[in-house]
Amino acid sequence: MSKPADLYIGIMSGTSLDGVDAALVDLSQDIPRLVATHYQPYAEPLKEALLALHHSAHDELHQSHLIANILAREYANATQSLLKKAGVDATQVQAIGCHGQTVRHRPEHGYTIQLNNGALLAELCGINVVGDFRSRDIAAGGQGAPLVPAFHDRVLRHPNIHRVILNIGGIANLTDLAPNKTTTGFDSGPGNLLMDAWIAKHQGKAYDKDGAWAASGKVIPALLQRLLDEAFFAAAPPKSTGRDLFNLRWLERQLGGSEAPADVQATLLALTGDSIAAAVQSFCVGTKEIYLCGGGAHNAALVRHLQQALPQRRIQKTEELGIAADWMEAVAFAWLAQQTMQLRPGNLPAVTGAAHPCVLGAIYPA
Repeated sequence: MSKPADLYIGIMSGTSLDGVDAALVDLSQDIPRLVATHYQPYAEPLKEALLALHHSAHDELHQSHLIANILAREYANATQSLLKKAGVDATQVQAIGCHGQTVRHRPEHGYTIQLNNGALLAELCGINVVGDFRSRDIAAGGQGAPLVPAFHDRVLRHPNIHRVILNIGGIANLTDLAPNKTTTGFDSGPGNLLMDAWIAKHQGKAYDKDGAWAASGKVIPALLQRLLDEAFFAAAPPKSTGRDLFNLRWLERQLGGSEAPADVQATLLALTGDSIAAAVQSFCVGTKEIYLCGGGAHNAALVRHLQQALPQRRIQKTEELGIAADWMEAVAFAWLAQQTMQLRPGNLPAVTGAAHPCVLGAIYPA
């Protein structure tokens, strides 16, 4: 006899600032079942307001709370659209796991900020909401990120094959699933965010489809080396990063001013690919299989670069393991919400550097 459905919603709005991923997930079985999905893009004014909040400015406290309310309404709209698609009533859902929108990530100073108004989201949806997942881990001395490796460890581990799960969102992060060893994971550096920012500046496009613009240029070796000299790349895990470090200002400080824009884009793609490859070679020794998720999994030029840099590894998308590459993080936050509601730890201290396992998040009852 099959178990009754155990429905949770995961909502992810990541560093790329493109919009909201919402997934309705049945967590009653060992392998999560994706019931329905909904993607809701951010309007350009909201995206610009969020980008502005990544830097200190006048009246930022007031603005951040106003934007948190806007985001809660965006998340509520995405939830309602998702439930309508699935033909599921809100009363059937145990909880929403909502990551919120990161505007500061400063674990070295003991804090991280993911904007959302969890109380408003619970009020609008009539569903329990779990948010602010990272802060508890930071309170225990951890980085607060990445958190998704705990989910990968639970559902994607193979008893005999050494796998790495590579999420290429705005930031790239890896989960190292070595057989008979403790799972580790960390941010390797920029994923899509610098490439997205550069093409937006020069061509007004949200992203470089298939890496075509990057493929039209040539890597500038001296620039690539200057970028790779950033201390973050050489640091050993646990480590995490974000727009606080890797942003357009950081890039432009490394430029001479005479570079062809397409060549810079080619160099940024090489930066993402080379920093990922170096992370695998240094910290995931013995990897046989790499499974890609996140938006960067669709960047054909980047995938080719990774295959050339890591020739002995089999590289596929996570669809091969039963979870769609575009929905991995949203599914993970549904699972993290279940962990919280059941008062089970959601972090891996070996990944984040926390002193101990923690029940993550704040619960806003419906």
